[in-house]
Amino acid sequence: MKKNNSGSGSLREYIVRLVILFIGLTIAHLGVTLFILSSLGADPFNVLIQGLRNVCSGLLPSVTHGMVHMAVCFLIILILLIVDKSYIKAGTIVCMFCGGPIIDFFTWALQGLQIGTSTLPVKAAALVAGCVILAFGMTIVIRSEAGTGPNDLVAVVISDKTHRRFGVVRVIVDFCFIAVGCLLGGTFGVGTIICAFLVGPVADLCMPLSRSIVDRIVRAFGGAAGTL
Repeated sequence: MKKNNSGSGSLREYIVRLVILFIGLTIAHLGVTLFILSSLGADPFNVLIQGLRNVCSGLLPSVTHGMVHMAVCFLIILILLIVDKSYIKAGTIVCMFCGGPIIDFFTWALQGLQIGTSTLPVKAAALVAGCVILAFGMTIVIRSEAGTGPNDLVAVVISDKTHRRFGVVRVIVDFCFIAVGCLLGGTFGVGTIICAFLVGPVADLCMPLSRSIVDRIVRAFGGAAGTL
């Protein structure tokens, strides 16, 4: 994994990359929502968010999952600005503001499916589909080179600086999220463990495909129309 340098390209190309990032973010959070609605647990980062929301709801009953998600992403960005600010791109800020609201939207839009009250095979299918969708969307965001979601960027930075495979680092980071989230009362289940072991390796498998997709879209729509 390498830091992106998309700022040196054309303005049109960078806009295309931001659009790709947003599409990838939407895909990833569709996967996150399927995890949550399966009632078999949440993905590791959202176990942390749910735990923090439980803590905050005592003081702020109206706080939503999306609000807490945004606040935690903002904190991660502040920390990364101290560690290595070159990793923070415009797309990272887009992810911070849009990730939580997208989850809130999908939770509302998909609640009619009643996945959580369905049979175990349906729940399991939602969980596995959520894992694959999350991993694929995440790699689209990363390969957009316009920025990375703050929670995913934690694994990207550690992977870069320790020269370790992204998937392995992602598993370790996910278990850290789970540990803290569970201590705070986040929703934990068998799906959470499956996600922690599966998303990172699946993302490694998706990286070449995502790179190919992004490159083709950028070549097709990212012509030079002025420079940054």
